[in-house]
Amino acid sequence: MGIFDRLFGSKEKEQLDKGLEKTKQGFFSKLTLAIAGKSSIDNEVLDQLEEALISADVGVDTTLHIIEKIQLRVSKEKYLGVSALNELLQEEMQAVLVGDGQDALQRFDIPEGKKPFVILVVGVNGVGKTTTIGKLATNFKAVGKKVMLGAADTFRAAAVDQLTIWSERADVAIVKKEMGSDPASVAFDTVNSALAKDMDIVIIDTAGRLHNKAHLMEELTKIKRVIQKVIPDAPHETLLVLDGTTGQNAIEQAKHFSAATDVSGLVITKLDGTAKGGIVLAIANQFKIPVKFIGIGEKAEDMIVFDKKEFVSRLFKL
Repeated sequence: MGIFDRLFGSKEKEQLDKGLEKTKQGFFSKLTLAIAGKSSIDNEVLDQLEEALISADVGVDTTLHIIEKIQLRVSKEKYLGVSALNELLQEEMQAVLVGDGQDALQRFDIPEGKKPFVILVVGVNGVGKTTTIGKLATNFKAVGKKVMLGAADTFRAAAVDQLTIWSERADVAIVKKEMGSDPASVAFDTVNSALAKDMDIVIIDTAGRLHNKAHLMEELTKIKRVIQKVIPDAPHETLLVLDGTTGQNAIEQAKHFSAATDVSGLVITKLDGTAKGGIVLAIANQFKIPVKFIGIGEKAEDMIVFDKKEFVSRLFKL
């Protein structure tokens, strides 16, 4: 069994189908309506397709981009029947998603010479940031990696408590201090301890106060700076966690966080609770940042390695 099969087998496809169920029902029903009784892709079909994409929260800019690409294909090929629309639409939807294939993080591995591999996790409160860290830790531990967590969200007592519970559940080490401590000092102590204890993976939680608070963004910059005093090329990955149910507000969050720090990957959570799963395409297209994982539940196994071909194809399967 290959690594891709292990990461995206029949169980994962079933989970993805379940997670996208609400989005599929709305999107696919509108798509079916758009082509009912049609023999070719005309302006009426494209208008209804546009409505279907926007209703799934693909976003106006991304939707117009996809529609324009389809119009070009139709114009170039002169005649294109509606039977080809599904395939054409899938191709264009995949094209707006950044990345191709699984990277080291998604294989729960670390690149050569990057030990400890430092992951900084950012995002506002309530998006599932701590749960995402717990899921990552569990999966890394399951493949034999030595993992250490850093509880640098010291502004919210519950954050440290929640991360401690996940560390115990995953049986991984954690570095934490009392509430109100300097978050950067926690990050500094975490990477120092990880080096001393020969850890493979370091995952650092950060404060999740509102994304429009300037001091929070300054804190992220400070955390990155102190980490680099210990490991100059760290963090090796900065994951922004976004709540899929918040729709277009997630785009605002992505805008602020990507301006404050070098976001290298996205984790979209709670997709099982929304009919607007198209937000994944909107965010990835606007910021050109790859989606690494999607969350469809609270359990450790409810985090799926993102694969754009599978994600898009499952939208078209009822």
